[in-house]
Amino acid sequence: MLVVSNHMSYIDPALLAIAIPRRLHFLAKESAFRTPLVKYILKGYGAFPINRDGRDIKGFRWALDQLQKGEALSIFPEGARNPDGLIKPVPGVVQLHLKSQAPILPVAITGSGHLRGYHRIFTPTGNIKVTIGSPFSLPMFEEKLQKAQVDAMADMIMRRIADLLPESQRGVYSRGSSTPAKPGEH
Repeated sequence: MLVVSNHMSYIDPALLAIAIPRRLHFLAKESAFRTPLVKYILKGYGAFPINRDGRDIKGFRWALDQLQKGEALSIFPEGARNPDGLIKPVPGVVQLHLKSQAPILPVAITGSGHLRGYHRIFTPTGNIKVTIGSPFSLPMFEEKLQKAQVDAMADMIMRRIADLLPESQRGVYSRGSSTPAKPGEH
């Protein structure tokens, strides 16, 4: 199962691990593994380091292997935390789904965006909510997909997440938005 969610705060992986009733594996930015305590926590949550600066073949293969073994993998399609609303995803989520044929489970997290510093874990405020949608699959194609088709499929995934969020947090996927922005364009 491929669990996809918006990503507002560093605490989101822990929230997903609590909300999803099976063990999750995660992809996490490589730099997070440099701090020994954080590395220990990430490894405990089943995380694997990924280089976000380019194509990380090793990380992709690890993620695909988890899915092909029937494990649950959680990823944040936007590729980074974004507390201001959804942005256009990176294309890896579509490739993982198409190659593994694992069902996609959309999840929306609200209320964690204000937890931006690690110190906030000790003084949390507000309400945090995790909404789990229905599993789905994208259409499968025999031929190699064009970039526009992959982008459209990525948008389908993001719209499933957006449907679970309040309108004010849907970002480029709000009802008034016509074209989703690319990462870094919002």
